[in-house]
Amino acid sequence: MDLPPDDARRLRPASRAIHCGEGVDAETRAIRRPIVMANSFRLNDDSETLAESFDWENTHAFNYPRSRHPNARYLEERLAAIEGGEDCVVFASGVAAVGGAFFTLLGTGDHIVSSRICYIGIHGLLVEHLAKRYGVEVTLVDTTDLDAVRAAIRPMTKLVHVETPANPTTLCSDIAAIASLAKTAGALISVDSTFSGMVMQKPLELGADLVMHSLTKYVNGHGDGLGGAVIGRQDLITRIRDAASIHLGATINAVDAWLMMRSCVTLPLRMPRHCDNALRVAHFLEAHPKVHAVRYPGLKSHPQHAVATRQMSGFGGMMNVILKTDPEGVFAFLRSLRVITHAVCLGHAESLVQYYPQEGDRPDLGVLNYPEDIGAGFLRLSVGLEDPEDLIDDLAQALARVP
Repeated sequence: MDLPPDDARRLRPASRAIHCGEGVDAETRAIRRPIVMANSFRLNDDSETLAESFDWENTHAFNYPRSRHPNARYLEERLAAIEGGEDCVVFASGVAAVGGAFFTLLGTGDHIVSSRICYIGIHGLLVEHLAKRYGVEVTLVDTTDLDAVRAAIRPMTKLVHVETPANPTTLCSDIAAIASLAKTAGALISVDSTFSGMVMQKPLELGADLVMHSLTKYVNGHGDGLGGAVIGRQDLITRIRDAASIHLGATINAVDAWLMMRSCVTLPLRMPRHCDNALRVAHFLEAHPKVHAVRYPGLKSHPQHAVATRQMSGFGGMMNVILKTDPEGVFAFLRSLRVITHAVCLGHAESLVQYYPQEGDRPDLGVLNYPEDIGAGFLRLSVGLEDPEDLIDDLAQALARVP
């Protein structure tokens, strides 16, 4: 216990999730970091050392929690070690993390190539704000198509951003191949790896410069915290922390940081269970006569199964399900579920499902203008940690009520 940071990083991944960023509290001798509920910290009291209180190079110099606070820093140390990055900066949400990186790295006249299929909050950030308001050229492309990515990259491209597996469609992009294309052009590559649950995919090892996570999802895992993280090279993380933490102010609070720290301990244990349960459920649904299609990276029928097999050690807990029915039939199915909950979010211990319709004019309800990807509408299913037979029984009885 209380290993020096360098020694903790030499541990194997499951041990890093427990020991990195941890330590004995100096005052109480507690063997878990306490929640530090302070919005100000005492500064050094003489002219020779005052500057040390504001030294960005000293990651344990705390002055005001918008820029850095103890619980955030402990979490950053743990996440960087789990993901294999040099450093990490945490934010109040996943969108804040991706937005903080974009606002730091991109300016007027720069060009970004991004996955066309991505979380709706990021899609809106790119199209409605960076492109229309700030003069950043945005090209949305099918990043599962390497030729399309190659054709989209220009001399002024600063960043290639890939979301894989993509939210909500689970499409998988080849990180190593896209990293090679980006670096040949002198561009950075960032990867939103939220659907992988952090331990099932290692974008930095595949050539990415930065990896992002919505910590709210699998890292938290308990449905009780909100946060985001950017992990990667030290020089890039320092720039993002300097620009985004202070000027955007989207800093994670101490309680949520502490919750994420707690949850990391079981992350290497939880993710294989999510993967095993999801594969069992996917096979059941794929064989069901009332199911039109299932899209799960672990199924051989998934269009990028080979890519997912090559770059993931497990396929996560996310899948798409399209039923052989109309929207009213889908709602009958949702009303009949007893174990699985119809709710937003994903990566919780409990299984969640969300309907993405294709009718209406409300993008926030799932009409994402991706008709070729969503078809008549689908269910995004986040398979949790329940007994898989209970999940299958629940799905079976709900499907029996579909006309």
